Amino acid sequence: MKGTTIIGIILIILGIIGFIIGGFSFTTSEEVANVGPLELEKEETHSVPITPIASGIAVIAGIVLVVAGTRK
Repeated sequence: MKGTTIIGIILIILGIIGFIIGGFSFTTSEEVANVGPLELEKEETHSVPITPIASGIAVIAGIVLVVAGTRK
């Protein structure tokens, strides 16, 4: 398989996963205060949405790369 075909397949898979999941979230921990033996931490949850437009572009780009990779 050519490199463009492999990259195209990966883009198609990532685009489909983006449609299914729709985004992801993660939690960060930040130290607010440290007074002697007492430590105060603040946890904050961040969410990162994956737009359907980005997923669609990834799928279309993947299809184009797979087609281009199969041509001689």
